[in-house]
Amino acid sequence: MKRILVTGGSGFVGSHLCKRLLAEGNDVIALDNFFTGRKQNVVELMDNPYFELVRHDVTIPYFAEIDEIYNLACPASPIHYQDNPIKTVKTSVMGAINMLGLAKRKNAKILQASTSEVYGDPHVHPQTESYWGHVNPIGIRSCYDEGKRVAETLFTDYHRQNNVRIKIIRIFNTYGPKMHPNDGRVVSNFIIQALQNKDITVYGKGQQTRSFQYVDDLVEAMVRMMNTDDSFTGPVNIGNPDEFTIMKLAQKIIQITGSKSKIVYLPLPSDDPMQRKPDISLAKRVLDWEPKIKLDEGLVKTITYFENLLKNGIEK
Repeated sequence: MKRILVTGGSGFVGSHLCKRLLAEGNDVIALDNFFTGRKQNVVELMDNPYFELVRHDVTIPYFAEIDEIYNLACPASPIHYQDNPIKTVKTSVMGAINMLGLAKRKNAKILQASTSEVYGDPHVHPQTESYWGHVNPIGIRSCYDEGKRVAETLFTDYHRQNNVRIKIIRIFNTYGPKMHPNDGRVVSNFIIQALQNKDITVYGKGQQTRSFQYVDDLVEAMVRMMNTDDSFTGPVNIGNPDEFTIMKLAQKIIQITGSKSKIVYLPLPSDDPMQRKPDISLAKRVLDWEPKIKLDEGLVKTITYFENLLKNGIEK
């Protein structure tokens, strides 16, 4: 049994990860300040004697006896991370410093949940880990993009200078049950609009592309990455290389839900990437991993989740 700390443990991805780690027989501490994380995401885990939920902000140092850390804490949707951009930067940067300090003291292995946003609006397609990115350092998305880039720098420097055992993954668009219903991300937005027969809001002409991976595939990759040899630190892309336009996604969700929604167009947000597709050759080679769940299958599961939320009333 390992004692594992998951920051952002009651969030969308964190809650799925905690469930997986507990199922493997580990002792899990979920750390969350509940800015975007929700207690109902982990309520099913609360009766497990090896699960502990702690209200804590990673910008403040935290101390515990642990073997591994998954550092997921940071709002990941534009609506949430732009709500308090300074806080977003602090979460990425100070959170990384505090968790790396804990890992150093305890000789723990630590995984950083970085993001495809480190590539910005890319000039290379698909994106490989060797690409340095094309990021606006002063735009409205910079608090998230640059915060994650600095976190990667901190991780690699703690590894080089202090021999901290690090792992870095770059997560591409992920969806599934337990997504925050009001996070403004394209999958949750479209599903809720479709289920309520409201207009589906597409930004620009809907020709920008994204690659959507189901959350179970991501969690599998995270666990495999943590279990790799210490000599492999990453970064490694974790995403689905199947590329879809936003328009195609909207049409697919309308079809699956049988919605009467109409598609309406809004101006494209500033710095919104036009293309996003991972090259996952490294993940295939080192982790023996690639996504298994196709978009249609994952959307059905996610739609069912949101249908139940709507029946029970979605909290704000």
